Amino acid sequence: MLLSILTVIYILLAIGMIALILMQRGAGAQAGSGFGGGASATVFGSRGASNFLSKTTKWLAILFFVISLGMAWYATHSSSRVPAQQDLGLMGQVPATPAKTTGNTAVPALPSQQAPATNVPVAPAPAAPPQQGTTVPVAPPSPAPGAPQPPSGG
Repeated sequence: MLLSILTVIYILLAIGMIALILMQRGAGAQAGSGFGGGASATVFGSRGASNFLSKTTKWLAILFFVISLGMAWYATHSSSRVPAQQDLGLMGQVPATPAKTTGNTAVPALPSQQAPATNVPVAPAPAAPPQQGTTVPVAPPSPAPGAPQPPSGG
């Protein structure tokens, strides 16, 4: 309950500081006062608003930082020191300690039997040579290298 009240006050202080800082004049604003900007037109008296605004901003900033430090101290000291649980996913199911080993730590030998044969398709047999009495088609003879070629269709 107290933390929520402090949070509301903290936000209101931040908004108030922003408003007061934006209302203040900059360092170069004094140069414009010689050209008609007199101190008689101010709401906060003849000394101007800079003194009131700067003092109010200072105290709001002090309260802002005190509340910030108090909330940080409360956050670190109020929670119990429990380590955060990590989500290990699938590795979370693995036991933390390794399985007990027996006295024999030698590497086991490979089994002597052959690996089972896989179903690999057999390559087709080469084509048989042509039998006697059958004709084999022959490509037409190509023209001589220097002979004119007939025009291609087009």
